[in-house]
Amino acid sequence: MRTKKTIMGRLARTALLALVFMAGSQSLIFAGGRKEEPAAGNAPVTILVAAAASLEYSYARELVPLFTKKYPWITVEGTYDSSGKLQTQIEAGLEADVFMSAAERQMNALVEKNLVARETVKPLLENKIVLIKPAGSATEARDFKTAALAKTIALGDPASVPAGQYAKEAFTSLGVWEAVSARASFGTNVTEVLNWVGEGSADAGVVYATDAATTNKVEVIAEAPAGSLAQKVIYPVGMVAASAHPEEARLFIDFLASGEALAIFKAYGFSPNN
Repeated sequence: MRTKKTIMGRLARTALLALVFMAGSQSLIFAGGRKEEPAAGNAPVTILVAAAASLEYSYARELVPLFTKKYPWITVEGTYDSSGKLQTQIEAGLEADVFMSAAERQMNALVEKNLVARETVKPLLENKIVLIKPAGSATEARDFKTAALAKTIALGDPASVPAGQYAKEAFTSLGVWEAVSARASFGTNVTEVLNWVGEGSADAGVVYATDAATTNKVEVIAEAPAGSLAQKVIYPVGMVAASAHPEEARLFIDFLASGEALAIFKAYGFSPNN
């Protein structure tokens, strides 16, 4: 006959085993119920993402936090500037793992020098360039064709800033580049241009549509007219060939191309490049 003490002991052991099983199961579940490899099996890793200045809001506010929630052993640090500057820094040995440019020109240059792994490059997003003015201000500039009617106009430096290169191309195709450039102040990246116009330091400027949407200090006058640019404004992403963490870099690139990440990009004004 089983004693009360024996029965109670077995019940206690059964309860303990159940608790251990439940704890083990919970270690596999995170990110909204998806099962991933246990975080304990992955050594902490930090990757550096070099991204165009126009991506900083979407990256810092939503994309990076979401990625690190899914992969908690990976820390993502970002450096944001003009794509031309970032290209130069990578050429000079910047220890970045991922590069996302605001134009294909800079990405292609790094691929040709074998500094970005060609097979990892994804032409991910499309953007637009727009002519803006300080909110509530008056200007005679009505569109890209009449932009030179603004007293001062802020542009990204065409030598290194893709938004400036696109602006120069659009104004040149419309036959007004010389008149516009005579009134222009050139910024080191598109964020600087946006701030100049928002502060009223310039009467007009050219930025990406996504930048204009981040602040109520500016108003959009017009979008670059159809045919003024030879190609779409494409944002490609790729892995830096010398990455010390290629597996984690690829995870981040794949994440950016996922449906949930593209939905976030769309909320910030980008369009998937289909």
